[in-house]
Amino acid sequence: MYMKQHFRKGIIAVAALAMSVMASERAEAQYEPHFTQYMNNEMFINPAYAGSRGFAAASLLYRDQWVGIEGAPKTATVNFHMPFSRETNGVGISILNDRIGVTNQTAAFVSYAHHMQVSDQGILSMGLQGGIINVEEKLLDVITIDPNDPEFSRNIQNKLMPNFGFGTYFHTDRFYAGLSIPRFLENKIDPVTQKATANKVNLQNWHYYLFSAYVFDINESVKMKPSLMVAAVSGAPLEADITLNALFKEVFWFGMAYRTGDAVSVLTQYQLTKQLRFGYSYDYTLTKLNNYNSGTHEFTIGYDFSFEKDKVVTPRYF
Repeated sequence: MYMKQHFRKGIIAVAALAMSVMASERAEAQYEPHFTQYMNNEMFINPAYAGSRGFAAASLLYRDQWVGIEGAPKTATVNFHMPFSRETNGVGISILNDRIGVTNQTAAFVSYAHHMQVSDQGILSMGLQGGIINVEEKLLDVITIDPNDPEFSRNIQNKLMPNFGFGTYFHTDRFYAGLSIPRFLENKIDPVTQKATANKVNLQNWHYYLFSAYVFDINESVKMKPSLMVAAVSGAPLEADITLNALFKEVFWFGMAYRTGDAVSVLTQYQLTKQLRFGYSYDYTLTKLNNYNSGTHEFTIGYDFSFEKDKVVTPRYF
């Protein structure tokens, strides 16, 4: 999305501007929001996940990043997906609102996935998603050196842009792996003319997500789940999220995570009922931005539905 063009200008806090040189490589090359609890928000990352839980499921996530820095990212997502046609297909919808600096973007995507039994326990899914992104920018709020800078002469309001993506997902009861490209199109808006200058396929802007996890037993009461997500985009170094979670008595998750060159995290999730769960994570920044913020908070809520009276919803590890 085009907001990468204005990231350094959009953060109006003095502290964030002071750190813009350090953050510029990520800002210029990367526009996808980050989630520490990506494993609880997979629908937004990978359309092939739609319907894979075997029943209807909904999730909400809210991320407050770099608390204490004015204009820092605040992201919220809502996801709903369900299987149909004897669970061989899945559909879902994902809605995201992302605020950073003077930029506010809202995205809505519809996903479809086809699930194929490829082994006794393994299911391979392939998914597509398509939707629109609405962008607003309060460019008049940006303090500029040149008061006549044409790029900041008026606000950008309600500009709609299309996009679509693709993903694959393989899973068993204890293992999953997937690869996705959530957004195929490069979206740009000229702040002077307020017209889209690009809604085109640009391979250099594709963000690739590779992820995997496995659950194994420690004893009757404890399970361990190591997981990995690698994000890659042309012109930026690989970024990896390495997470280790422990599940106690099928009710309480506790884990630690490390995002390369960025942050370490603590994650928890509690299964309130067989259908309702709540998660929280805290990120401690490892970069020099740590001097200007008190960390990142992320909250998730998930709920599994059962519309069939005879069908028992059991907790899923993925």
